[in-house]
Amino acid sequence: MILLQGKGVSRGVTSGPLYFFQRNTGEIVRNTVEDLENEKARFERAQAQSVKQLKALAEKCRAESGDESAVLFEAHAMFVEDEDYVGSILTTLEEERCNVEYAAWQAGEQFAAMFAAMDDEYMQARAADIKDVTRRILNNLMGIVEGGIDSEEPVILAADDLAPSETLQLDKSKILGFITQGGSGNSHTAILARTMGIPAICGLGDALKQDYEGRTAYIDGETGKICLEPDELTLQSFRDKLAKQEQMRELMQTMKGQEDVTLDGRHIKLYCNIGSPEDVGAVLANDGQGIGLFRSEFLYLAASDYPTEEEQFQAYKTVAAAMNGKRVIIRTLDIGADKQVDYFNLTKEENPAMGLRAIRICLNRPEVFRTQLRALYRASAYGKVAIMFPMITSVWEVKECKRACNSVMAELTKEGIPFNPETEIGIMIETPASIFMAHDLAKLVDFFSVGTNDLTQYTLACDRQCNDLGKFFDPHHPAILRALKMAADAAHAEGIWIGICGELGADLSLLPTFLAIGIDELSVSPASVLPLRAAIRKSIAQNCTLEMLE
Repeated sequence: MILLQGKGVSRGVTSGPLYFFQRNTGEIVRNTVEDLENEKARFERAQAQSVKQLKALAEKCRAESGDESAVLFEAHAMFVEDEDYVGSILTTLEEERCNVEYAAWQAGEQFAAMFAAMDDEYMQARAADIKDVTRRILNNLMGIVEGGIDSEEPVILAADDLAPSETLQLDKSKILGFITQGGSGNSHTAILARTMGIPAICGLGDALKQDYEGRTAYIDGETGKICLEPDELTLQSFRDKLAKQEQMRELMQTMKGQEDVTLDGRHIKLYCNIGSPEDVGAVLANDGQGIGLFRSEFLYLAASDYPTEEEQFQAYKTVAAAMNGKRVIIRTLDIGADKQVDYFNLTKEENPAMGLRAIRICLNRPEVFRTQLRALYRASAYGKVAIMFPMITSVWEVKECKRACNSVMAELTKEGIPFNPETEIGIMIETPASIFMAHDLAKLVDFFSVGTNDLTQYTLACDRQCNDLGKFFDPHHPAILRALKMAADAAHAEGIWIGICGELGADLSLLPTFLAIGIDELSVSPASVLPLRAAIRKSIAQNCTLEMLE
């Protein structure tokens, strides 16, 4: 029996074969070839494979979301066989006598540049489609697995750690759980696991060895324990936990359709955090009453260039329409610190958590900000969209953000493009400065949402990404809870509501404190909604106290 001990960062137990993440680090290199017919045959196989994949994706989308979402993949499949595109590849192949990977890459760059240079915004947006199609052909030529998992059966995914852009591209239908050598409870792998409602363990270090590939692992996301080749006693203990987990899931299903209200009538909104449009299914499956945090940076992390207004609009519109009138709070671009995007060409900083990030980038790059705001306001015509600005520290920042919003609304009005002029504006409370300025900030916005992960980091001077700080990174610290109370008092004094969108919102042990403080909304991972609802419905708000603030 082999036992490994890490840090549990997403609860649950599961078992399955260990599979190490396949990272693509290869670059396209030009090689001279003699056998052109072989290169053409390789291209034809990759082309046919790409068309087959895209048609399968189109059918899957049609079954899950309707015809509109399937159109994109059908268009991609048509472009794979486009005469001009294919002709360009074959011409380069013959004229330069090069490998087909290089010829396909050249064609993709050429056509993408051509579309990007067009005046029409819709046609400009097609440049990203061409790059995506070319990337698929190249992956099939080089044997790179889409989604990073070459397995027919679901697996427990192992890795050193996963970058935000890598988690976005995973084939989530094949993942039972995560285990990583590095990472922390605030890593993107952990956040994804909680969104998916599956167990995750981080911080295993060198104990997690590539030699374990393919072996059946038993993992417990609460205790952080991993077992390979368990003895009978350990195996029975695992089976008992699995049975209890299934019983609890069945019990939680009875919470669907119930009100989020305490025994003494105190209502609290239960919303969900998501990272991409595909997470909406989990929100609806778990009966989330809205989306309290839609991390819009997924669009930027998954792209090789700045996402266009049209690309962003389609993503926001999809989520807004799917939520059918329920509030969808979309956070504006929040990159920097641990979320780096190459094409932004950000200067390397010694302390990026304190540097140019989030709203600071948006206010420094007004055209990037304007593009996103236009997409957000356009999407507001298709659902109850609210806009939220991260990393706010000052009144002037909020005023600049609102000035940018007013400018965009004036543009859209002039162009005759529909939008909701009453779109709510909110800010994230995640710095000590925003706590101290909360009364002034509350006069300018419609709501507060507390990002407890960063608030803890900045208040306690503890790097949220550092797994070694242990007990020093304490979200239960009285300073954090007192800060929540200060923000809530300021919000209510100005007649606005306040929520929590950080991981702390799902902490059942703090629910009585949140009720005593007066928190109006909790936005959590979809899997946390029903357990939290069950706890709310057993609570008596007037009996809750502030003793944890002492």
